[in-house]
Amino acid sequence: MQTRPAIRILAILASASTLIGLTSCVERRIWIDTDPPGALVWLNDAQLGRTPVAVSILHDGVYDLRLEKDGFEPIVTPATVDGPIWDQVPLDFFVEILPISARSETHWRFALRVRDDSQEALAARAQLMQQAMQQATQQDTQKDQAQQTPPPR
Repeated sequence: MQTRPAIRILAILASASTLIGLTSCVERRIWIDTDPPGALVWLNDAQLGRTPVAVSILHDGVYDLRLEKDGFEPIVTPATVDGPIWDQVPLDFFVEILPISARSETHWRFALRVRDDSQEALAARAQLMQQAMQQATQQDTQKDQAQQTPPPR
């Protein structure tokens, strides 16, 4: 009678190890390219290397992207990964547990603009920045005044 529980336990362990071996493989990748190539890439503040570059990700969503190359304007932008239909709830559960292989690839391509380092361009950028700072200061002042003004009785 002692052999029956031992056989049952062995059968359960064999089944569990078989199921673990049959789990799916879901791969999500982002390919990042620039024109011209060779820009340094940061994704969520992690340096990835120079374009063209590919990186594996765990989930879809919005990522912070930064591209820099000497002589070109830097690009700092949010970039979105929209997964395929099988990667949406509730289908993603079945794709993760079924013994299949699934791949999702997102391609981002950016055109870099040559940076104008002339004194005129620098002065124009400085003036735009000064105007933006003045507007922000005015908005902050207006908000502070609105918060300090007591409501009418």
